[in-house]
Amino acid sequence: MALAGILTDAEIAAGLQSCQAADSFNYKTFFVKEGLNSKSKDQLAKVFGILDQDRSGFIEEDELKLFLKNFSATARALTDAETKAFPVAGDSDGDGKIGVDEFQALVKS
Repeated sequence: MALAGILTDAEIAAGLQSCQAADSFNYKTFFVKEGLNSKSKDQLAKVFGILDQDRSGFIEEDELKLFLKNFSATARALTDAETKAFPVAGDSDGDGKIGVDEFQALVKS
């Protein structure tokens, strides 16, 4: 997996463990457990590129639904409530999607 060069297997497992149950996803907890909050802007830009499945330059709601699956194919999809809450937290310009700068700021928040 492309994230392997940025995150360790243990970091990925810890992040996913923190949100196994439906409606338990908390982006702040997840980013800390994954160790993403301690990564450089360049590393976060690489992670963003992986999450931006359609290469639009943004992470949109349909990509957020499958957010956890980018870290492990066996991870669950986010619930509708989690999917709707996630962009609200990171969308600083109100366009309904998360750009790379917004993603970096959200991870570091």
